[in-house]
Amino acid sequence: MAEKKTLGRQKISMVKIENEDARYTTFSKRRSTLYKKASELVGKYDVDVGITLFSPTDKPYSFFHPTLDAVVDRFFSPNTQLSESNRIAIENSRNKGRDLKAKLDELDIIERGLSNQTFGTEETDMKKMWESIMEFNEEEVNELELWLKSIDFDLKNSLSQVENNASSSTQAPPENVD
Repeated sequence: MAEKKTLGRQKISMVKIENEDARYTTFSKRRSTLYKKASELVGKYDVDVGITLFSPTDKPYSFFHPTLDAVVDRFFSPNTQLSESNRIAIENSRNKGRDLKAKLDELDIIERGLSNQTFGTEETDMKKMWESIMEFNEEEVNELELWLKSIDFDLKNSLSQVENNASSSTQAPPENVD
């Protein structure tokens, strides 16, 4: 049997991370992982979930599904019936979540379908162009960056001119001054 190339998952001791940047990065990663897991629980079991976190800088972050009120009410009085307005808000929130999940699933299917297709010449040309860009040396990258910045500048100027012309054409014409 071949030796393992990585150490795999290691147990991390729960001590304060001294490096400030590493601490902020770790918090952000763990926060997004918790939110993802909470979303998965909601999608799989249709449960009410509430998470409140405080960053290393004491900034609060929260995730509640279906609503903050529903989660807090359920926590403080689990056997109490919800009011009509709360039930409507909860059902709307759940329906919106289901709709968004369905759209996301549809986009995933489309993306998988596109990645499995054999592309035409236009797609092949685009792929070749990006492959050639990936082989640029430092000077060529700098030239490309300058060119893209100039294009961006020109586009912003053109947009500004169009916006100015549009706003001036919507103004009332000046009164006749004799």
